[in-house]
Amino acid sequence: MFDRLEIFALANARAQHSAARQAVVAQNIANADTPGYRARDVSDFMDTWRRLQSPQTRDADGALPVGVIDAGTPASPNGNTVSLELEMLRGIEAQRAHSRALQIYGSAMSILRTSIGR
Repeated sequence: MFDRLEIFALANARAQHSAARQAVVAQNIANADTPGYRARDVSDFMDTWRRLQSPQTRDADGALPVGVIDAGTPASPNGNTVSLELEMLRGIEAQRAHSRALQIYGSAMSILRTSIGR
């Protein structure tokens, strides 16, 4: 019953999106010294949310349809495009987005509890 409320779907999608972004940031940092490695990022959350609203959106395992894109950072002499400073900032943004999703979920749960008198 409560899984059909859009606020919970939004909070869940936001948390999955930020987790996917954190995973991409971790891959970028792990490959910071790999020659020719192209830094990647995750597409904007609104693009992901639009894709989620269309039919046939989730994978068979229920994963969110997150698009991975090229980060567009300039290349170093060895062809690597990872900037550790930018990856740290992206990681912080992902952490904040995940915390925001948890806050939304918690607030919605408090409202539901209040509305049913518990």
